Amino acid sequence: MSAVPVVLLHALSLHAGMWREPADALRAQGHQVLAVDQRGFGTAPLGSDAPSLDTVADDLARTLDRHGTDRAVLVGSSMGGYTAMAFLRRHPDRVAGLALLAARATADSPEAAAQRHRFADLVRQDEPRRQLLARTTPLLVGASTRARRPEVLARVRADVEAADPAALAWAQRAIAARPDSTDVLRATPVPALVIAGEEDELVTAAEAEQVAATLPGGRLVTVPGAGHLPPVETPEAVTGALHAFLGEIGAPAW
Repeated sequence: MSAVPVVLLHALSLHAGMWREPADALRAQGHQVLAVDQRGFGTAPLGSDAPSLDTVADDLARTLDRHGTDRAVLVGSSMGGYTAMAFLRRHPDRVAGLALLAARATADSPEAAAQRHRFADLVRQDEPRRQLLARTTPLLVGASTRARRPEVLARVRADVEAADPAALAWAQRAIAARPDSTDVLRATPVPALVIAGEEDELVTAAEAEQVAATLPGGRLVTVPGAGHLPPVETPEAVTGALHAFLGEIGAPAW
């Protein structure tokens, strides 16, 4: 069993439950696993702070403190990856390993940031929100999932539609404001893994390769048949990649 806890950070619009299958499987393999609801999602309150991933990173630090955890392996999917990068900037000594899924190292372009702000404006209006989520939610999974695993898309759609619109708006503004993390990743000495869905339509293969190449100890695993959410679409493949990665870290067994 790994002596270093593994912290799973969810994607935008979802909650810690997106990690249900990999979390259960990793626990069965003897790993300590903590799946965290990020601010405004699941059971975590949104609060009144201004949108900032630094705030979410500090939330995570307090969560680790409550669990008596000094250092952890961070595994972040999409928004969770951006939270992990913010945590690296603010609490680098507390990161024992890093796995990133569907998250780019660079900041948003002005156009991409503007698009996030438009999303944040629209998602708080009833009819525009319905249209917006209907258009964007299918892009969270790959073409294979849409064609062959409709129940997975239905699960994602239900979680997205149940999310607090205020939290969605807050998180989009926080992500839009994030800085470029290339230098932070380049200076990260811990073991690192990048997991990319082969059919991801939101973060390109080139961007995933760039993240892996930037991390000194990084390597890339590409998962066939998965889009932007491999932990939900192909949980067995993600579990296998993470279990192998955690073994490579060499944490002492209990």
